[in-house]
Amino acid sequence: MVAAAAGGDPLTERAALMRESLQKSQTITDGMVSILGSFDHRLSALETAMRPTQIRTHSIRKAHENIDKTLKAAEVVLSQFDTFRQAEAKILKGPHEDLESYLAAIDQLRNNLQFFTGNKSFKSTDAVLNHANSLLAKAISKLEEEFKQLLASYSKAVEPDRLFECLPSSLRPSTGSPGHQGDSGGTNPSHAHSDHHNGNLENAVYTPPTLIPPRILPLLHDLAQQMVHAGDQQQLLKDYRDTRSPVLEESLRKLGVEKLSKDDVQRMQWELLEAKIGNWIHFMRIAVKLLFAGERKVCDQIFEGFDSLRDQCFADVTASSVTVLLSFGEAIARSKRSPEKLFVLLDMYEIMRELHSEIEALFKGKACSEIRESALGLTKRLAQTAQETFGDFEEAVEKDATKTAVSDGTVHPLTSYVINYVKFLFDYQSTLKQLFQEFENGDDTSQLASVTMRIMQALQINLEGKSKQYKDAALTHLFLMNNIHYMVRSVRRSEAKDLLGDDWVQRHRRVVQQHANQYKRNAWAKILQCLSIQGLTSSGGSSAAGVGGDTGSSSGASRALVKDRFKIFNTQFEELHQKQSQWTVPDTELRESLRLAVAEVLLPAYRSFVKRFGPLVESGKAPQKYIKYGAEDLERMLGEFFEGKTNEPRR
Repeated sequence: MVAAAAGGDPLTERAALMRESLQKSQTITDGMVSILGSFDHRLSALETAMRPTQIRTHSIRKAHENIDKTLKAAEVVLSQFDTFRQAEAKILKGPHEDLESYLAAIDQLRNNLQFFTGNKSFKSTDAVLNHANSLLAKAISKLEEEFKQLLASYSKAVEPDRLFECLPSSLRPSTGSPGHQGDSGGTNPSHAHSDHHNGNLENAVYTPPTLIPPRILPLLHDLAQQMVHAGDQQQLLKDYRDTRSPVLEESLRKLGVEKLSKDDVQRMQWELLEAKIGNWIHFMRIAVKLLFAGERKVCDQIFEGFDSLRDQCFADVTASSVTVLLSFGEAIARSKRSPEKLFVLLDMYEIMRELHSEIEALFKGKACSEIRESALGLTKRLAQTAQETFGDFEEAVEKDATKTAVSDGTVHPLTSYVINYVKFLFDYQSTLKQLFQEFENGDDTSQLASVTMRIMQALQINLEGKSKQYKDAALTHLFLMNNIHYMVRSVRRSEAKDLLGDDWVQRHRRVVQQHANQYKRNAWAKILQCLSIQGLTSSGGSSAAGVGGDTGSSSGASRALVKDRFKIFNTQFEELHQKQSQWTVPDTELRESLRLAVAEVLLPAYRSFVKRFGPLVESGKAPQKYIKYGAEDLERMLGEFFEGKTNEPRR
């Protein structure tokens, strides 16, 4: 059994081998740990030895980086100093040689200031800033002078002829300047109104004049921009106003615009004042559509980007000129009212309404609000005065106390005046409707019809009063016949017919006929009585004793009475001829109609009387002494009635 164990048990052998291997591995491990421990000690010593060298290397690298940064910063500073010197050199030369370079130099100087203001740690920063600010102040001062000089050199008053060329052809004066008093070149109110309403001006083209050359405007804009950036807005505003405002005023003065007070207007003769009003209407168009429009364009371009300053400059430049123009309108609107002023007031009201939208567009912004309000105020004042004048006219027609009588019974001046007045009113229909919209309620057309009707009624009432001045009743009716016929004819030939209606026309035509019949009755009844047989024959047809013992023939009439009748007829007809040849019926158709109406009554009666009683006279002595006229003679003489001139009876 011992032999077997000695003989080599496999398990035991394996165990012995493993023990031996483990012992060797432990020995190796212990040896490696010892070696590694030695390395760690040596590395630690090496690291300690290398640390000073690493620190010096890092410091050197940082130093290089700082040097690079410093060099770059120095380059920037030096560059700023270099551009500063360049800008300074250009600024010291002044803006005259090269304005664009001068402006660029100012921009560069501003950049330099901004740089040094943000880098005040530099040793000499304060000195540089003081010098730069002083230089900038001098530069801006020179810019201001340059702006004033450049603006002034290109600001010239616009000559009238140049303005006329900018107008539509229908508004260009044919001769002379509308600014001259009483000049034919002026646009009087009726002409202005006619052009306005016949459509000539609806699509008219107005071309505002070039007030400053386009090539100069960008330079002025750049100069203005620099002054604004420098905080010199008020100085800029003053310079612009002081230069442009007098130029605009001079342009209007050359055109003919005058400064007239309310007292000046009150003292002026109407003919002269009417001409000045016509010119004022023309001036308003030129001022708003040409001069103010041109000035607005200049302002907008020079002050582009500065809205409030732009509007303020425009308001300041135009304020004086606008005041002169509107003050004249106010003086007219506030002057003593009279009927002849109505149409010029309407003309003035029309031009203000025509220009309203343009005034609102040109004078925009808060700075121009006062000017806009003044223009609107004048428009309302003109409308109110026109409305009041309209009312005055109706009352004046009814109460007209003119003592001037028309001795020939023709159309009275008041009638023609009122009818012409009404005709003109219809030229202003659209304007009057606008007035009625502002001051009345109801339909515009019915308002105009009502006013026209009242004016016609007032005229008729006045004419009836004037007709009572005549002592001859026949002339009274002839006068009323003439005047009402004139009213009817005028209405039928005008737009008033559509407004007043056929009923008004027919009703007044009947009135004309009634007065014609009354004329015939009053003028011819007495002479027709001479041609009647009444009183010539005795009852039962027996003869009556005549003067001188003459007796009638089979007619049963006394020769003496017949002779007396012929003598009375001749005398009365000659008197009528003498008198009524001086009377006037101005309308040809009415005159012929009236003559015919008289002839249709008179001539048959005369022929019948001569035929029946003529033989009694013809058989006696000197029959031509009694039968002086034949029917043809009477007809010819009737043809001389109502001619308005003295005619001796012709045989």
